[in-house]
Amino acid sequence: MSSIVAIVGRPNVGKSTFFNRLIQRREAIVDAVSGVTRDRHYGKSDWNGKEFSLIDTGGYVLGSDDIFEAEIDRQVELAIDEADAIIFMVDVESGVTGMDEDVAKLLRRVDKPVFLVVNKVDNGKRAEDAVEFYSLGLGEYYTIASINGSGTGELLDALVEALPEKEEIIEEDLPRFAVVGRPNAGKSSFINALIGEDRYIVTDIAGTTRDAIDTRYNRFGFEFNLVDTAGIRRKSKVKEDLEFYSVMRSVRAIEHADVCLLVLDANRGFDGQVQNIFWLAERNRKGIVVLVNKWDLVEKDHKSVKEYERAIKKQMEPFTDVPVVFISALTKQRIFKAIETAVEVYKNRSKKIKTSELNDVLLPIIDNYPPPAYKGKFVKIKYIMQLPTPQPQFAFFCNLPQYIKDPYKRFLENKLRENFGFNGVPISVYMRKK
Repeated sequence: MSSIVAIVGRPNVGKSTFFNRLIQRREAIVDAVSGVTRDRHYGKSDWNGKEFSLIDTGGYVLGSDDIFEAEIDRQVELAIDEADAIIFMVDVESGVTGMDEDVAKLLRRVDKPVFLVVNKVDNGKRAEDAVEFYSLGLGEYYTIASINGSGTGELLDALVEALPEKEEIIEEDLPRFAVVGRPNAGKSSFINALIGEDRYIVTDIAGTTRDAIDTRYNRFGFEFNLVDTAGIRRKSKVKEDLEFYSVMRSVRAIEHADVCLLVLDANRGFDGQVQNIFWLAERNRKGIVVLVNKWDLVEKDHKSVKEYERAIKKQMEPFTDVPVVFISALTKQRIFKAIETAVEVYKNRSKKIKTSELNDVLLPIIDNYPPPAYKGKFVKIKYIMQLPTPQPQFAFFCNLPQYIKDPYKRFLENKLRENFGFNGVPISVYMRKK
């Protein structure tokens, strides 16, 4: 499980620059595309072989100074609750401000690793000025310049050193199905309907479920863990930004799941928050089933299911090979169909295809539709194999891998889907030198 590191601090101290720098360090692992938790506030990074998730708590503040301060306190509380380590960023140009002192006061009470990072230190004079940050009472500090990256190496060495060792999860090796979605879409009601007992208190107030809860579940002779993330921990003192909070909680659940059941409210549709969670699951290469809940409350005519589904898939492009099930947790309509579909997606995700079969089926298709020539050079794909990874990844061996562009990779992915059925599962296609 990857640890969560939160970056806190008042606005304009350079949190986002630092964040972007870290998550772009390894393009191979990270693709923080804007739109995941609103413009890049969530990403993955790694250092010295240790991977961690990075949450930039900034960027949510609107309004006057008092609102500013309340909001920052709230983000810090949030980070204290959720993160494994906290980076507290301050700015040498403005020195210690009242807001920094407030944040430091909250952080001094925390028993998690806190790293005080003084940003914008790009010369000796500024390094001397940084000394005043000792007054925050957080001990040693790290000086960096996030604009050019100087000093980040030492900070990251210390950071990954302090992160908890990966817990060896000693649990039965049951598949994990996480029920995710925005607050109040009906995640707990869906689980109650499945389990047939009100294990969760279901109310109409968004955010009544505390932590992600696991339930062993056996159906159709298939046993798995059902993880309810309903996403929000209710804390009287934290007036949460529900949106951000639910994404933050979903991050953990999604990273641990095999299949994500994304529950959305039929009346609200596939809106921005739901899309964030969808892309989060896709980027983590998890199986996905979309459950349109409260379908019993929607005015329908003979074609509404088809049209609704088409509208959702339009927003998922290019990854549209995802099952959509219309359910009602209240009337229990099609809730077992939802689980059956999740089981199929789980099987698709762990499907292994023989190398001989891959080559027999795909090479003739590739011969008929070869990759476009590039600058007069012809690309020949000679051989295909599935990589031994937990989710479907395929290597296509060819003479000039660098000349194969995304549209052709998508064509190959579609042919894999048509011939071998990977409904609901993201596929990775790699071009390798023969």
